[in-house]
Order: sequence, then C-alpha cells, then structure tokens
Amino acid sequence: MPRSTAEDVDGYLAEVVDQDRLTALIRIRELCRTELAEYEEVMAWGLPCYRRKGGEPEISFANQKQYLSFYLMRPDVRDDFEERLADQDMGKGCLRFRRTEKVDYGLLRDLLRATAAAPGEIC
Repeated sequence: MPRSTAEDVDGYLAEVVDQDRLTALIRIRELCRTELAEYEEVMAWGLPCYRRKGGEPEISFANQKQYLSFYLMRPDVRDDFEERLADQDMGKGCLRFRRTEKVDYGLLRDLLRATAAAPGEIC
C-alpha cells in the first residue's frame, strides 16, 4: 500500500482491502491503544503512529505491499529485547510479518509495555 493520505487511523484502516491483514492491523491497533493509553494516536508519514503527548512518534504500524510492519523507534527497547527479536524478520527499526498468522502479538504487547514504561531516545 503506498503512503496513505488518510486523515486518521480509521481512514487508514478503511483503505486495507485484504481481510486477514485488516484483522491483524485492527488487533495491533487495539494493543497500541491498550498498552499506550497515555499516548496520542496520530497519522504521521502516512502511517498510524503513537506518541507521548506532544512528542515524536515512538510506535507505528503499516500495511506494506509484501508484509505488515511494526515500527519500534526506541533503540533502548530494541536492545532490551535483543534475544526475543533475534528470530524475527527485522529491519533497523521495524518488524516485518509476511504472513498474518506469524504476527507475534505477545511480543508486540511486551514491546509496547516496555515503550510505555519510561521515556527514551527516539531514532
């Protein structure tokens, strides 16, 4: 999916055609909203993002052409989860899930909790 021009996350999700991907993205969004309850949900760079009030985005997710992405923009959290992330398809700051059944919601929940626990530098 090319960069979205949606004004909000509901609009972004409305653009997702594949039902399995939509279901996975809705579940990721629900995790973000639960674990990052004090964060603002915004659109930035054409993606759903979560940031501390007035801060820079720390978490984002996306529906890409070949996979779903979960962006973790906190190097400290990535470092703390190095062992658990070792077996994941991971870029510099994003987890990639090529099949929706491979999304590790437990890992995402734990990453979100660690992100929310304390502020840190954003890459």
